[in-house]
Amino acid sequence: VMTSGCIVAVAGAAAGGAGVVAYAEGKLTVNFGNRYEDVVHAADQAIAQLQFLKVGESKDALKALLEARTADDKKVTIEVDRVSDTLTKVEIRIGTFGDKTVSTAIYERIKGNL
Repeated sequence: VMTSGCIVAVAGAAAGGAGVVAYAEGKLTVNFGNRYEDVVHAADQAIAQLQFLKVGESKDALKALLEARTADDKKVTIEVDRVSDTLTKVEIRIGTFGDKTVSTAIYERIKGNL
């Protein structure tokens, strides 16, 4: 059942790849079958590749929060959570209300960097 503002897309799930990608309430969420450290590095690379201005980063062994700004000054938040040794959850939000196009571009870069 789809509700207003909820769009779900399915990506191929494979070992070492991405599982279901969901975009709901302005946030893109995906689980990667990759190590936490590798996903954090891939997300950091995605920020640089998209030429966003990185404005903050906080990280420990279980969670990382990367913050950046787009050229039109929208806030980019990438939250990376270690679920297990080989499963990592990523949430991407652009601005207050979200931007599916920019979120998807970031996701594609992260996926490509893994």
